[in-house]
Amino acid sequence: MNAWWIALQFLTRLPVSLSAMPEPQQVGRSLLFYPAVGLLIGGLLWAVQALTEGAPLLLQGALILTLWVAVTGALHLDGLADSADAWVGGLGDVERTLRIMKDPASGPIAVVSLVLLLLLKFAAIVAILDAGHGVYLLLAPWLARVLLPLLLLITPYLRAGGLGAALVEYMPHTALRRVIGLNLLAVLLFGWTGGMVLMVGLGVFFYLRRLMLQRLGGCTGDTAGALVEISECAIVLTLAL
Repeated sequence: MNAWWIALQFLTRLPVSLSAMPEPQQVGRSLLFYPAVGLLIGGLLWAVQALTEGAPLLLQGALILTLWVAVTGALHLDGLADSADAWVGGLGDVERTLRIMKDPASGPIAVVSLVLLLLLKFAAIVAILDAGHGVYLLLAPWLARVLLPLLLLITPYLRAGGLGAALVEYMPHTALRRVIGLNLLAVLLFGWTGGMVLMVGLGVFFYLRRLMLQRLGGCTGDTAGALVEISECAIVLTLAL
């Protein structure tokens, strides 16, 4: 189960400690558990909704969004911020775009992007709760973490070294395809709502992947994080609307 704990430690800030540094092969296999971690995050959001039943909707929405950010450590929000700055400041140049992505400072485009995305997520969560569909909170973090390994599976990775390179180099391709396929099909257990969310999620995925290929020729850890955040936002907006 080392691969499960690696995935949980990387994707969340839950108190997980590994007994030793993982082998690269274990890091690659951790991709198999990304969808399960997403489902766990969604389950935590749903649990907060159930525990705060009867509280004012705005307060419920704020608590759920706060937990969502806290449990992930804003990992993917950081990727979105870096990608937003780089996409605008890169002026279409590959090297300039990649260089800006590596800069830890956040410019005004990054800040505005984060504020707008969190505002949209908050409003969508409140609308979902108002409609009495708290169980749908499972879908966004789950499907987004199915799309994340799919991106790494079918898109060139541009950064040498680091965790992302180990994930790509040692990923179990055949098993990962099966896990991704089974999870995409499992979304359909939510009926027409699941089908609609799946279509939106895949539409966002292929659109963003095309942008990455056109601008960079592949993906980075930051653009992968941006994919997670934007797809989550698109999914909760779809559910709300």
